Amino acid sequence: MEFYDVVKTRQSIKKFKNTPIDNEKLGRMINAAMMSPSWKNNTSYKFILVDEKKKLEQISKSIINKDNSAAQSILDAPMTAVIVSDPNDSGEVQNKEYYLVDSAIALEHFVLSATNEGYGTCWIAAINEDIIKSTLSIPQKYKVVAMTPIGEIAESKEHNDKKSVSDYVFLNTWDNAYS
Repeated sequence: MEFYDVVKTRQSIKKFKNTPIDNEKLGRMINAAMMSPSWKNNTSYKFILVDEKKKLEQISKSIINKDNSAAQSILDAPMTAVIVSDPNDSGEVQNKEYYLVDSAIALEHFVLSATNEGYGTCWIAAINEDIIKSTLSIPQKYKVVAMTPIGEIAESKEHNDKKSVSDYVFLNTWDNAYS
C-alpha cells in the first residue's frame, strides 16, 4: 500500500475476527515502531504484546468509557499491544513530558504499519493503569500510555469526514487560514 493510502485507510476498528496475527507481519509492525524517533534517542517506551485470553480479559476491564465497545474489541481481537514508558528515561521541557510524545510516535508507527499489513487497530488510552500493571507484571516506575487491539477487520464502516484544512491549519499567524 502507498503511504498516503495507509493514512487514508487507517481508522479506529472495534470489531475483529479472531484469526491469529501473522508472525512476519507482526515483525514488520514491531520494526516500524522501533524505527520511530524519540527524545535524544532514549527510547523510553516498551511494548507488551498480549495474546493470552485470560490476560486480555483482565486488561479489557481496565478500560474507562461510556460504552463497552473498546473493552469488547480487546476480547475479540487475537492480540493487544500495550505501550509503557519510563518517564525517567525521557526528558521534560517546560512541563512537557516527552515520554508521552515518544510513546505516541512509536504507537502511531505501529498502528500505521498494522494498517499497511491489512489489520485494524483502535488507540485506547482511557484506562485504569493499575489493572494493566498488575495483570502484566509491569514495574511501578513505568507508566501505561495506551494500548490497541490488533486483528483482521470484521466490520465495514465509513471513514470520518475529512476536516476542513482552513479550520485547522494556519500560515504564519493564527488568523491566516491556510488554503
